[in-house]
Amino acid sequence: MNPQYPVYIISKGRWDTRYTVKALDRIGVPYHVVVEPQEYHSYAAVIEPSRILQLPFSNLGLGSIPARNWVWEHAISTGAKRHWIMDDNIFGFCRYDQHMKVRVASGTIFRCMEDFVDRYENVAIAGPQYVMFVKARFNIPAFLWNRRIYSCILIKNDLPYRWRGRYNEDTDLSLRALKDGWCTVLFHAFLADKATSMTLKGGNTDELYAVRKESVEERKSDSRYIMAQSLVEQHPDVTTIYHKFGHWQHLVDYSGFKVGKGKNEPRFRADFIMPEQIVNNYGMKLITVPNVDAVEGESAPMEERDVAPTPVPMADLQRQLLAMTRARRGE
Repeated sequence: MNPQYPVYIISKGRWDTRYTVKALDRIGVPYHVVVEPQEYHSYAAVIEPSRILQLPFSNLGLGSIPARNWVWEHAISTGAKRHWIMDDNIFGFCRYDQHMKVRVASGTIFRCMEDFVDRYENVAIAGPQYVMFVKARFNIPAFLWNRRIYSCILIKNDLPYRWRGRYNEDTDLSLRALKDGWCTVLFHAFLADKATSMTLKGGNTDELYAVRKESVEERKSDSRYIMAQSLVEQHPDVTTIYHKFGHWQHLVDYSGFKVGKGKNEPRFRADFIMPEQIVNNYGMKLITVPNVDAVEGESAPMEERDVAPTPVPMADLQRQLLAMTRARRGE
């Protein structure tokens, strides 16, 4: 099973690595790679040309923003209700349940996320959490309402927004939607194994990011500080800057968007009927396969990789949804 909505990978200067392309190829998910015209032939040499979309501009010096907005308009032109937009540095995708992370072998998880958000009339943005942010030793819910969505994003096409700025565009888009009363869904049941920012050449690493200056006097010329400050300027009511792990970072307070506070409440579509079946595995089966990373030699190490498969892949997600529905009905 594959996603019903179109999948776009925005990429620049990474035809040699093309991690997300390889990850989707391995699980059979169709996609389009969106590239600037001067790099078309480099990408076409290693990717089926029919999968490549050429942008009508190049080297604008504005990071990925123009490409993201072009993708949004392209998705609308196809008649799709939503679209996926992915960064080009994702090594693979996982299912997480019962403290275990398991690599997936098909695109079914994307259909699961799509079907889940399509139950609601006011979910604007959704997507999987990063593998690196899910620690198997903790009890973690199958999903969180009203957080930021990064790097692998399912967007409602008729939203009254477009991408803007130069930095932290994912966070900015999520915050604008949340402030207007929309909901977002960050899935822990499904994970993206993404490279840490600024660790791969190409993309925004070459165009926007720079190594942090060592002296305090130079910190305002530090790209990390500038990135964080740009989000503070856009959303000063919920954003602060702090220094951790050797560089400047932004910190966003999402507490004001919690479900139950009245503003960002998920609402089922009027025509939605809760299925009686509590657990729906979407045909997913758990099998033992050779180590994909050993075969490919390209995926980044994934924490707690060597674990047994989970026996009920969709159970946590379905139980949490059922409990929420019963609570709303006063059962």
